[in-house]
Amino acid sequence: MATKYIFITGGVVSSLGKGITAASIGCLLKSCGLKVSMLKIDPYLNVDPGTMSPFQHGEVFVTEDGAETDLDLGHYERFLNVSMKQASNITSGVIYDAVINKERRGDFLGKTVQVIPHVTDEIKSRIKALSKNFDVVITEIGGTTGDIEGLPFLEAARQFKQDVGENNVCYIHVTLVPYIRAAEEMKTKPTQQSVAKLREIGIEPQIIICRTERPLPKELRRKIALFCNVREKAVVEERDVSTSIYEVPLMLKRENLDTILLQMLRLGKKRRDLSEWEEIVKKIGNLRKNVIIGVAGKYTELRDAYKSIWEALTHGGLGNDVNVKIRYINVEGKNLEEELGAVDGILVPGGFGERGIEGKIRVCRFAREGKIPFLGICLGMQCAVIDFAQNVCEMKGANSTEFNPATRYPVIDLLPEQKDIFQKGGTMRLGNYPCRIKRGCLAFRAYKRELVFERHRHRYELNNKFRASLEGKGLLVTGEYEREHLAEIIELKDHPWFVAVQFHPEFNSRPTKPHPLFRDFIKASLNRKKKSTV
Repeated sequence: MATKYIFITGGVVSSLGKGITAASIGCLLKSCGLKVSMLKIDPYLNVDPGTMSPFQHGEVFVTEDGAETDLDLGHYERFLNVSMKQASNITSGVIYDAVINKERRGDFLGKTVQVIPHVTDEIKSRIKALSKNFDVVITEIGGTTGDIEGLPFLEAARQFKQDVGENNVCYIHVTLVPYIRAAEEMKTKPTQQSVAKLREIGIEPQIIICRTERPLPKELRRKIALFCNVREKAVVEERDVSTSIYEVPLMLKRENLDTILLQMLRLGKKRRDLSEWEEIVKKIGNLRKNVIIGVAGKYTELRDAYKSIWEALTHGGLGNDVNVKIRYINVEGKNLEEELGAVDGILVPGGFGERGIEGKIRVCRFAREGKIPFLGICLGMQCAVIDFAQNVCEMKGANSTEFNPATRYPVIDLLPEQKDIFQKGGTMRLGNYPCRIKRGCLAFRAYKRELVFERHRHRYELNNKFRASLEGKGLLVTGEYEREHLAEIIELKDHPWFVAVQFHPEFNSRPTKPHPLFRDFIKASLNRKKKSTV
């Protein structure tokens, strides 16, 4: 069977949730027994989002093979329960860099290098490379139809129908059908205009997915079908969900999107099995107990900055039959201790830069002294070490050399292999590394095994010169990258549940399989809540 290609574009506005839509479509097709590969295209000129502020782009999702990618790859992993690779995310920067390098190497001798065919051929080759051993390749093209930087990608998508045959390609357009409150009616004109723009480029969408706050009336479906030249049954409603994003695959199934795709791509009838997904959504809807978790960071105004952490906490709640209410706490806020006192557990996430560090150290101290369940991630672990060094080991002025290169007690220092690296992009310690866990510790109780593999994204690490002093006072290194003797997990000796890790466990959490550390963190927070209400 020839590989089938699905291209997902977006129109009218950004932030429509194309990533969740693409992941949900992948989930549906996988439930039909098909092997599905996913690709996210970001038209910006950065090679990857690794050097971008979270306020610009949201979180940076790290793959097992060490790629810094768009957060939508997190959705793909969670919805399809697979691991993405570096090849699963491309940008304009990657494409143009590859084409220019080929030109300098002499691959195009005698030719004028142009957007068509050289740039579009490079794009198509990346998409086709993902088809090996897969039945379907789903490509989500970021941005909004009409954005100038996205045009080469849309042109490449247009050419695919000619290259592989019209029965092997499907174009899906995700668009907004807004409700105008003053007029008390929904409007289809933005959708019509967006599809018209797409058709100018040469792409005729076969399916239109309408993002809407309200049910899409039949007459509006007919209108969209007529003006956008699609079948009425191919106008699909995707309403805002009430409980969880994990409802979306089931919503699209109720709209018969899986059947429509199987028919359009000549894939025949397939048996579907979404029972596991149905159980998850049912469970989420029936949770009655609550636990409050404070996420103390500096990007709290933007929920997408901590997207995978949000999802991993939700999964941890599912593992304990409890609804996790997440409360974002700005570490630069005026009432920090007051806000911390109102939660059942505290999480300090990763981050970069000096801003907010003193606040994060205060948060770690508050959790340590108050015996509040604590999970520190990456920079969160480093702040926990700094707090312990300053306030327990009495190392006055202890710090990280990232924030104070002249500190007398550099308890956090640059990794040795990072000292001669000056280029910022793609040069951190990235991707999967092994961690050996000591038996009997909290981490071992969570994982139930000694060797685990977790994803990393950092330049700084606990300085081994101070390890003995820290451990002598009760800060225990319970997980280690043995080859380099790097601390991966720390715990506090006299604390009910205080675990901090140098890696990013949130990237490995799934709704069907909560990450062990998040599961046990929520359990500890729930236990504390029960004791405090007795």
